[in-house]
Amino acid sequence: MTVPITYEHIKTCKQTGARLGRVHTPHGTFETPMFMPVGTMATVKTMSPEDLKAMDAQIILSNTYHLWLRPGQDIIEEAGGLHTFMNWDKPILTDSGGFQVFSLSDLRKIEEEGVHFRNHLSGEKLFLSPEKAMQIQHSLGSDIMMAFDECPPYPADYSYMRQSVERTSRWAERCLTEHHQSGKSSIQGLFGIIQGGEYEELRKQSAKDLTSLDFPGYAVGGLSVGEPKDVMNRVLEFTTPLMPADKPRYLMGVGSPDSLIDGVIRGIDMFDCVLPTRIARNGTCMTSEGRLVVRNAKFARDFRPLDENCDCHVCRTYSRAYIRHLIKCEETFGFRLTTYHNLYFLLQLMKKVRQAIMEDRLQDFRDEFFESYGFNKENAKNF
Repeated sequence: MTVPITYEHIKTCKQTGARLGRVHTPHGTFETPMFMPVGTMATVKTMSPEDLKAMDAQIILSNTYHLWLRPGQDIIEEAGGLHTFMNWDKPILTDSGGFQVFSLSDLRKIEEEGVHFRNHLSGEKLFLSPEKAMQIQHSLGSDIMMAFDECPPYPADYSYMRQSVERTSRWAERCLTEHHQSGKSSIQGLFGIIQGGEYEELRKQSAKDLTSLDFPGYAVGGLSVGEPKDVMNRVLEFTTPLMPADKPRYLMGVGSPDSLIDGVIRGIDMFDCVLPTRIARNGTCMTSEGRLVVRNAKFARDFRPLDENCDCHVCRTYSRAYIRHLIKCEETFGFRLTTYHNLYFLLQLMKKVRQAIMEDRLQDFRDEFFESYGFNKENAKNF
């Protein structure tokens, strides 16, 4: 049987052990380590597909739950799938919808069969199971699908987390069965999600259960949900080695510059997060010298670019003063400019990370970047 998702290892950094590689998908290849911009509603907010290609975004993420509700899986399937619907011919990863079910719905009931909950928009009663999550993603036609897992809160006690891990393992097996029975397992890849919170024993159990099912890729879930960054790094240090070396490793929901670099050093290949687009709409920009809140009054007469060390279209064309004016007036163009810059910044950061791996100097790069960015324990929390 054709395997739709394959990982090609290129080099291991001698300084850190970080991996340089490529992931091959039905809609093309992307380099790793890679940050994936999030297009929740089949669009990366304020960005066009042409914008994303111009900044060398090689894969994007879309959201199963939200697209199921609007416009509906049937409409996207009728359009020819998500790639055609949104005019994006590169790889797409879709999450399972599980995180939204657990985070957006106050009224939900978890059963072995699935989750009963209410539509966060209309209040309508809905039900999402592992099989249903697969069916929706099959209709969307994404290159990489995610298994439906339980997303436990942080913190959670050991007993609850153990039951959650066991349920996630059973649901993963049901997802895989549904995927194979669909006839689409040769054109769409399905990743498993390793859970277990901060408990090493449970992470080991989850990894053992899921790797036995031989998914073409694996994600680390349940991090970046409020735990301190040192806890996240510690969990990665004992979890990533449990994941197959010949398959992609994906850390879900992480997008701050420091965590991207630290994640790569701990063996992660893929990341996604709404952070760069969300903070952009508040006028917060990532720059080579740290965070810049362009809406602040001190930038009213600052005619320099957002980042004097950035060569993106925004920094080559527009001033801080102009962008501040747009943001203060809530002009959409201002949100578009800050979003473009932030995404470009992270994609360039990952390009520099890949180059540092190739040159066996990722630890040196990390130290230099953290110093110039002004990272310390306090301001790292702000990202």
